[in-house]
Amino acid sequence: MERPQLLFLLVRCFMLLEAFIDKSYHPTVICRAYNKALEDALVVLEKIAVSIDVNDQNWFQQNDLALDATTTIGVDLGQGLWEVDIKKYIKVEKVPGGQLEDSKVLKGVMINKDVVVPGKMRRKIVNPRIILLDSPIEYKKGENQTNAELVKEEDWSVLLKMEEEYIENLCVQILKFKPDLVITEKGLSDLACQYFSKAGVSAIRRLRKTDNNRIAKACGAVIVNRADELEESDVGTGAGLFEVKKIGDEFFVYIVECKDPKACTVLLRNLQWPYEAAAVAFEAIPRTLAQNCGVNVIRTMTALQGKHANGENAWVGIDGNTGAIADMKEAKIWDAFNVKAQTFKTAIEAACDADNEQMIPE
Repeated sequence: MERPQLLFLLVRCFMLLEAFIDKSYHPTVICRAYNKALEDALVVLEKIAVSIDVNDQNWFQQNDLALDATTTIGVDLGQGLWEVDIKKYIKVEKVPGGQLEDSKVLKGVMINKDVVVPGKMRRKIVNPRIILLDSPIEYKKGENQTNAELVKEEDWSVLLKMEEEYIENLCVQILKFKPDLVITEKGLSDLACQYFSKAGVSAIRRLRKTDNNRIAKACGAVIVNRADELEESDVGTGAGLFEVKKIGDEFFVYIVECKDPKACTVLLRNLQWPYEAAAVAFEAIPRTLAQNCGVNVIRTMTALQGKHANGENAWVGIDGNTGAIADMKEAKIWDAFNVKAQTFKTAIEAACDADNEQMIPE
């Protein structure tokens, strides 16, 4: 909510400046007044601010997910100070379906990926040894145009053998540390997949740098630039479980149950948000009636919502002539069912079509 509040306040401050500029107020006078207002506002904030105890759950009954996530990745700097980098090490995954109660904080990382070869690589590993790379596990391609002169038929076989030996050497350097899971930000060749699957190692490729950093923080691994620079201390052993799950039509990798993780994922389930957005859209009709009648819109809408919420009377609405809340059935104010139903259908379908068009790549 901080960014919208900042935007609204900033726009409002600029709008109010115009009146003073039109009256030829000097800029220093305006700035001095604004700064004085800022000082007074900060004083008021200091007065009304209340210290909280992060261990007191009564403070966080409605925000237990946020508390759990921040305390998971927080670093105690001493003297009552904590460092919490929520931008880098907390990721919110919104997955449609399920129940609201399924929302939780994962002690680790969840990413929208699957293993490279699902049929031959394990999708569930307990206490995995994890190696993280930001280099490709494939034959190094020339940065620019590369020319090769092939004189004999055997020369082609020599080139293929050189590529195979290069990839085999990379895999040997990685496999000597006995990993269960290898993750790279770059490409992974089919030949490397064969070596890994034969050794019982699962692999994930083309991972985002930000996700790789969070996995490193969660399981204690070190991201390595080159396979020949790997050391035992670079292997992550802090994760308790690696598992691939299918939710809907998507596969998600879970690296969870980590020991002292410094990165986590907030998993949010249910379709509550778009459902509530549709409800807000429906409120545009009575809200417009209230505005046209000149009544207090907020007060009238709050009263109307209260009567609908407690099931008092489904026929309660706003009288378009007076703006008062009244029983539409008693007032004999009707709408044709077919017309109203078609209005709802057209609006929702048009919104869904527009949303889908935005998601289709050109």
